[in-house]
Amino acid sequence: MPTPTRCHWPASDPLMIQYHDEEWGMPVHDDAKHFEFIVLDTFQAGLSWKTILYKRENFRKAFDKFNYKKIAKYDEEKVQQLLQDAGIIRNQLKIRATITNAQAFMFIQKEFGSFDNYIWKFVNNKTIINKHQEHKHIQATSPESDAMSKDLYKRGFKFVGSTILYAYMQAAGMVNDHLVDCYRYKKCKEYQFENE
Repeated sequence: MPTPTRCHWPASDPLMIQYHDEEWGMPVHDDAKHFEFIVLDTFQAGLSWKTILYKRENFRKAFDKFNYKKIAKYDEEKVQQLLQDAGIIRNQLKIRATITNAQAFMFIQKEFGSFDNYIWKFVNNKTIINKHQEHKHIQATSPESDAMSKDLYKRGFKFVGSTILYAYMQAAGMVNDHLVDCYRYKKCKEYQFENE
């Protein structure tokens, strides 16, 4: 069976290829998955996605399977425990931000019924489908990620700059940034139309 044409960034790394082929760009409508991606993208700030991906299971274990209800109640003892965990990124500001973000996440759920209802309104409840031929043409931010960042900061979130949120939008399928010749470009596009 021939190797499918895909985006260049996973290179030949098996875990990156699996993530690209199964998750990246697929529209997310599950609040638990939204929160997981927000946590991972928070910790990615200043680092490579590959670094985070290889620590993902460690993060899952350390942060109670990304259970935002539990994370929102973390105390100082838990913070110190996480700071001793060599399996994750031991950044105190990011750890504390994750707790703050879990609390703010739940306030949004209360106001909008779900985080999903809130976050998708920034793209008018529809995936933005780009038509990039090369990776160098893919932007790092967008007007939508700018607006999202501004509003999330206003609601008490931390580490939600526009660049971080654009990466989150790509992961959560709010924008389809697969290259047009990547076999996943069409798959993600079809998934959107089938589920509208």
